[in-house]
Amino acid sequence: MRLRGALLLPFVAVPLIGAAQPEGADVTVTVHNMRSANGKVFACLAHEKAAFPDCRHPGGTDLRMPATAAGSFTFHNVKPGRYAIALLHDENDNGKLDKALMIPKEGFGFSRDAPVRTGPPSFKSAAFDVGTSDVKQSIKMRYML
Repeated sequence: MRLRGALLLPFVAVPLIGAAQPEGADVTVTVHNMRSANGKVFACLAHEKAAFPDCRHPGGTDLRMPATAAGSFTFHNVKPGRYAIALLHDENDNGKLDKALMIPKEGFGFSRDAPVRTGPPSFKSAAFDVGTSDVKQSIKMRYML
């Protein structure tokens, strides 16, 4: 049968349009034992051993914030994997970890409260897993001097 003047449209499947879903989870960090609200806090979220603890090499994400805002902060949209966090409380805001006879004068902290011996802990001892659900990490700031 032939239809005259009829426009036949093929059936087209149109995906439902909605809010974009995030690709990863949020990692929220709560910092305890801050000595003061002076200066800045530097946070490194490393997913590569080479980027830990300072994010100087590729494989990490860093945040810098005033110490007054460092009580709780979040790394957003973190892809599933194994990560470690390092914190530095740069109290005098000079952009580096000040030391006296190789001993840090400013605060530092690590995920999983990883032990510190003669230097920063290994990536492995500070590492934790991130999946599709949000993660919370509680980090204790340590001061040696």
